[in-house]
Amino acid sequence: MDLARQCAMRCLPIRTVTRAGALSAALLRIVASRLPVEDAGSVTGLSPRWRRAWRSAPLVLDDTHLAIAGVRETNPAVDHLLTAHPGPFRSVRLTFCFFDRLDSDIFGRLDSESFGRVDSESELARWPRLLADKGVQELFLFSPPPPLDMPLPADILRCTKLRRLYLGFWEFPDTRCLPDGVGVFPHLREFVLLNTRIEDRDLDHMLASSPALETLAIVLSCGPPQHVRLRGQKLRCVLFWLSMADELAAVDTPRLERLLMWLTTTSCGIGDSDSDSDSDDEPPMRVRIACAPKLMVLGYLDTRIHQLEIGNTIIKADTEVSPSFMVPSVKILALRVDFRIFSEVQMLSSFLRCFPNVETLHVEFAMTDRPTGKHYGEFLSKLSPIECLQSQTKNVVLHEFRGDLSEVVFLQHLMQRVNQLQKLTIVLSKDILLSVDDMKIVLKALTSLPWASKSCTVQLVGPKHAWNFQRASDLSTDDPFDSEHGQEFFCFIKEGGQTVWKHT
Repeated sequence: MDLARQCAMRCLPIRTVTRAGALSAALLRIVASRLPVEDAGSVTGLSPRWRRAWRSAPLVLDDTHLAIAGVRETNPAVDHLLTAHPGPFRSVRLTFCFFDRLDSDIFGRLDSESFGRVDSESELARWPRLLADKGVQELFLFSPPPPLDMPLPADILRCTKLRRLYLGFWEFPDTRCLPDGVGVFPHLREFVLLNTRIEDRDLDHMLASSPALETLAIVLSCGPPQHVRLRGQKLRCVLFWLSMADELAAVDTPRLERLLMWLTTTSCGIGDSDSDSDSDDEPPMRVRIACAPKLMVLGYLDTRIHQLEIGNTIIKADTEVSPSFMVPSVKILALRVDFRIFSEVQMLSSFLRCFPNVETLHVEFAMTDRPTGKHYGEFLSKLSPIECLQSQTKNVVLHEFRGDLSEVVFLQHLMQRVNQLQKLTIVLSKDILLSVDDMKIVLKALTSLPWASKSCTVQLVGPKHAWNFQRASDLSTDDPFDSEHGQEFFCFIKEGGQTVWKHT
């Protein structure tokens, strides 16, 4: 039970009307607007004042509440509420309703003659018009699969009062030849597509028609879109999550702060970077940074899957460092690397040189089935200094640490190269090759070597919890990659020539 609901129920005991009758009309509207729909239905039966209050307050509808309350036929109940309430609709969340598949031609044709008219008066045809006419501000609309390509009614594009829009398991309507005023969202701040097919041109249209947009998320997308071209004067956060595309490009994003990617690949593959397929046969997914002067958080960049392009320069393993393709604004960087593959170790070095001011570095160790059979301690030892490691990086988190020799060699490299290192967190993989006791022996051996930093705290912790989408999209979270970890096995402080163990 959330806090808002608890407060509302304390204001209005359901079993009495006398106290509620003493409340002002304004307070009645506030309480009614915060009640879950099943509680609102209960209190409206108590007195005419409550019925008037419910109708005069903005509607908050979540069909989950109907299911919890035991309503068997969700669609008729939702239909009644959407029809009976005069509006406006503050928030409508429909995730349990089932829709009949209608003719895609009806919903794909967006011209002045056909727009807003459909042959069938099913809920899927009628509800979007009600939502638009009654000024819905937040809409969470999921079509329970299958099918995965249910055509989304074009009338959704008439909901011009939207501030948040979540669409799940739909085929987005064609935005060509829209009537005047349709498909423009002056107030939309958050746009999330969950397993929803949208053509490149339609995504371009949504970005161009949403001047207030701050957050864009594309989740579980198998394409289209194939080219995600980011434009938006107020766009701050973009998540590309468990999805495929040929290109993810920050084209014109002067306020973009976060560009987050997780388990991504091209449209030629499936988002499993540990597959047995030979990556040389698959073109890389291009991650292009053209205009993002305020970009602070970037990752996970995958040295195998992603081709990084900054400005007009494609970053390669042998690319020589130049200020023209550096991104000095990035403070938090996350990389995914298989240290048993020489080309990926080389790309890691090139990637790091593009971000000279990284303060927090996350590295996730990948483990593919195609190691080249060599370890690259000599290559790492001969690397010329990398600016961020030499002067800026204070916090390093190593994810999915298994104890492979190549990982230990990189760990040693960090200890001897990161001059300002204050905290090092080693997050074990579920597939760890060494025991915790063996890991302690390894780390004790490393403490006998000279370290670059004057004082550093080192933690060994259990496997992390799954990366949380809501946390990643929360701009108030300082580091979206810093998820909760498991048990802390031990911790020590390396200070000069001394080592102080906190846990044994």
